[in-house]
Amino acid sequence: MITRYSRPEMSSIWSDESKYKNWLRVEIAVCEAWAENGRIPKEAVEEIKARAGFDVDRIDELEKEVKHDVIAFLTSVSEHVGENSRFIHLGLTSSDVLDTALALQLKDAAELIIKDLVSVLDVLKRRAYEHKDTVMIGRTHGIHAEPKTLGLVFALWYDEMKRNLERMHRAKDIISVGKISGAVGTFANVPPHVEEFACERLGLKAAPISTQIVQRDIHADYFLTLSIVASTIEKIALEVRHFQRTEVLELEEPFGKGQKGSSAMPHKRNPIISENLCGLSRLVRSYAISALENIPLWHERDISHSSVERVIGPDGTILIDYMLDRVHYLLDGLQVYPQNMEKNIWLTRGLVFSQKVLLKLIDKGFSREDAYKIVQDNAMETWKGTDDFKDLLLKDESIKNSLTPQEIEECFDVKADLKNIDTIFERVFN
Repeated sequence: MITRYSRPEMSSIWSDESKYKNWLRVEIAVCEAWAENGRIPKEAVEEIKARAGFDVDRIDELEKEVKHDVIAFLTSVSEHVGENSRFIHLGLTSSDVLDTALALQLKDAAELIIKDLVSVLDVLKRRAYEHKDTVMIGRTHGIHAEPKTLGLVFALWYDEMKRNLERMHRAKDIISVGKISGAVGTFANVPPHVEEFACERLGLKAAPISTQIVQRDIHADYFLTLSIVASTIEKIALEVRHFQRTEVLELEEPFGKGQKGSSAMPHKRNPIISENLCGLSRLVRSYAISALENIPLWHERDISHSSVERVIGPDGTILIDYMLDRVHYLLDGLQVYPQNMEKNIWLTRGLVFSQKVLLKLIDKGFSREDAYKIVQDNAMETWKGTDDFKDLLLKDESIKNSLTPQEIEECFDVKADLKNIDTIFERVFN
C-alpha cells in the first residue's frame, strides 16, 4: 500500500482490521440467509453475531502455518464463537468471501472519491466565475491562436471533471456486485436465494452468473475510471506547468512562506505540485492495464489476479484520493497574473486577429483563397519584421479600396472575440 500518500479515511478502508471486518460481514450475512432458509437455527446466528470477532495478530500467526488467509481468519473467528462456528462458511468457497468483501471496500473507496470530485468541482466553478472575463491568449499546437478568458479554462476543466463524477457514480454501481455461488459458481452447496439475501443485506447486487469469482471486467471498468480521473488531473497539472514557465508566467502554483524551490538556485519557484501529479497519473493508468490483464484467467479461476489486486486496490484508490485533494489545493491557491496575460496577447503584434481580417475581406466579396493570401502575406511579414500586423494591413494597397481604417481597427477589438462567453457558461453550469 502506498502509505506515503494515504489520508486516514481512505487508508483505513484497506487496513487489515477493515478487511477482516468486511469478511466477517459477509460470513454473518450468509449465516442470516441460511437462518431464513431454516438450515441454521436462528438462535445460533444470534450467538454468532454476538460473539463473532477476530484477532489480527492471531490470524497472522495462523497464516504462517496454514498458508491460507481465509482459513486462518475462520480459525480465529471460531476461537471467539465456539461451537456454533460450525455454521460459519457453510457451503462457501474462499472467493465468495474475498470477492464480496472486495466489492464492499471498492464501493466505500468510490464514495470517498465521489466526495473528492464534488469538492474539486466546487473550486473549479468558483474560479471559473472569478475569472470569467480575465482575458488571455488561446493556444493551439503551443502557438498563439485567438483570445479567450481564463474562466473558460476553468469551465472546461469543470465540465470534464463533472463527467468524471458521473463515471465514478457508474463505477461505484458496477463494482457493487457480490457472489455466493460456491466453488465453480453452480450453487452446488449453497442455493441462489442465500446469495440474493446476503448481497441485499450487504447493499450489493448478486452477480447474475459467476465462476469461482466475480468476473474481472467489472473491476477493470472501475480502474479504467480511476485512470480517466487521473488523466484529467494530469491535463490540469500539465497546463499549469506551461502557464508557469518563465517566458509565459500567466499562472503560478501557490508558493508558501519559507518554501524553497532549489538547493542550488535561491530564485527558483518550481511547479512541483503539478509535476508530482503528472507522475502519479502514470501509476494510476498502469493499474488500469493490470486490471485489464486480470480479465483472462484459467477456466473457473486461477489466482494470478489476486496478487495484482492486493496492490492496485489500495494503491489506486489511495492515489486518486490524494491526487484529488492535491489538485484542489493547487486550484484553490493558484496565482493569476492578468498583466502577463495582457502582455502575451500582444506579443505577436496583433497576429491573433488574422481570422477577423480574413472574414471581413470575404464579406467584401473576396474569394477565400485571395483573402487568405492577402492576410497571410501580411502576417508573414509581421512574423519576420518589426511592423505591427495592423500597420501593415493599413498600408496594403489590395485592402485599402475594400476596408476602411475603422473596419480594420474593429478587427483588433478583443471584446468581439468574447461575446459568447455568457452563453458558454450558461451551457456548462446550468
